Amino acid sequence: MEVTIDKQYPIPASEQACWQVLSNITELATCMPGAAITEQVDETHYKGTVKVKVGPATAAFAGTIEVLGVDEAAKQIRLLGKGADKGGSSASMELTASLAVQDDNSVNLVGKAAVIVNGKFAQFGGRMMTSVSDMILKQFADNFSIKAQAVASAQAPEAASGDASADKGAQSTDGTDGTESKGPKAKAAKGEAPKMQSELNGLAIAWMLIKNFFARLFAK
Repeated sequence: MEVTIDKQYPIPASEQACWQVLSNITELATCMPGAAITEQVDETHYKGTVKVKVGPATAAFAGTIEVLGVDEAAKQIRLLGKGADKGGSSASMELTASLAVQDDNSVNLVGKAAVIVNGKFAQFGGRMMTSVSDMILKQFADNFSIKAQAVASAQAPEAASGDASADKGAQSTDGTDGTESKGPKAKAAKGEAPKMQSELNGLAIAWMLIKNFFARLFAK
């Protein structure tokens, strides 16, 4: 069974920061909750695993990732991922991910994927698999956003370093000495950094499957 997905996610980071994450396969893989690169076979082939935890139970999928193409000018990358579990079920996904700069200079992460599933996964049906895939991609996009923002934050001091010497020791026009404010507004602006989702949300996926099952049952 095959399902296709075409989604866009706004990313609050610069195109440069987003591309730094998107073009790094190892970093990109960790955006998928539960995924890890275990071996780099060559420049375009990798081996890895994906773990899904539902309560106390954990399922592990072994797979491969092939880099089909990287276009720096278009800020686009094409990947083919394949995986299987011990029960004989398998899945593959051909993904094209790119960055689209909007009129206001914001960046959208654009993902187009063709997902093929076989075995027990195929029994869920196309609509249910699409819902599950949407949920997984949303988790992926959230993690991608966190990584891109971290890269952008790290790049900001470097970009500002050229102005630091000129501003050193100078006072601001309102009479302050230019030091960082310690007030509540400054603390609120910083806030707490969002946390990466390190595990694939199996409970949410299971709940989605249950809801779709009963929806189909009563629809009949």
